[in-house]
Amino acid sequence: MLSEAFLKDLSRALPGLEVRRGEPMSAHTTLHIGGPAAAMAFPRGDELEKTVAFALKSGVKPLLIGCGSNILAPDGELDRFVIVTRSGEPCIRVEETSVFAEAGATLAKIAAAVRDAGLTGFEFAAGIPGSLGGALLMNAGAYGGEMKDVAASTVWLDGSGIERETRGAEHRFSYRDSIFAHEESYILSCRIGLSPGDPEAIRARMDELAEKRRASQPLDLPSAGSAFKRPAGGYAAAMIDQCGLRGERVGGACVSEKHAGFIVNTGGATCADVLELIEKIRRAVFERFGTELEPEIRVVK
Repeated sequence: MLSEAFLKDLSRALPGLEVRRGEPMSAHTTLHIGGPAAAMAFPRGDELEKTVAFALKSGVKPLLIGCGSNILAPDGELDRFVIVTRSGEPCIRVEETSVFAEAGATLAKIAAAVRDAGLTGFEFAAGIPGSLGGALLMNAGAYGGEMKDVAASTVWLDGSGIERETRGAEHRFSYRDSIFAHEESYILSCRIGLSPGDPEAIRARMDELAEKRRASQPLDLPSAGSAFKRPAGGYAAAMIDQCGLRGERVGGACVSEKHAGFIVNTGGATCADVLELIEKIRRAVFERFGTELEPEIRVVK
């Protein structure tokens, strides 16, 4: 249980830090699902590193979330100390051929900043509804680009609260995976390496990809993005579709009619609904294709 003593000590150590008790996770996830968190902090500026470090020093393992775009929170109370990294205005600083950004900065804002500065290479990320920290953790990608293509160096805290920096190949990026998914890590910031380009051409490419998303993805309903990772030798959405599961429902959770790779919240969906639907899909795909679909959505515990 998250102790009162810890919260009192935190208040004394960081008196300006905003902390809310019982804040619903549903208000901070793109699926709009999740019960109250024991405590949720909203650090600004350098408070992020201080908050994480203080928690770790106190023996509390915090849960960092940005936009909550790839997670599924439990229906009941979440007995965790949650830290929202996108509070305030996370720093985005464009330099000659790179951009420094804090973990809570949204990919959309970073993309807009580098577009206006005439830097190319980040177009793929402009429409991904997530923050930089989460994108690095899962090596987010779309339309042929991935974070592994642009992440030059990342600053993070390990489980002991020691600051570390990972560069280049040390990130161990692979499909929807990175070193951060296998280490106790709390991402603080990243330097992204890009190339000079024509701002109008960059804008046109971003507009083109945005239109593709609008045409193919269920952007009008809450979702967590792609529900499953791409299996070897095929596509999850095509397999789900061929199983006749487009539009399949469990409670308020539904396989999108527009894109079978998405599970959407049609209203009042619970964590239990989504988990049951995920298992129903996995069973059907395995029975037909012999393929074990791996969920891309991370379940918060």
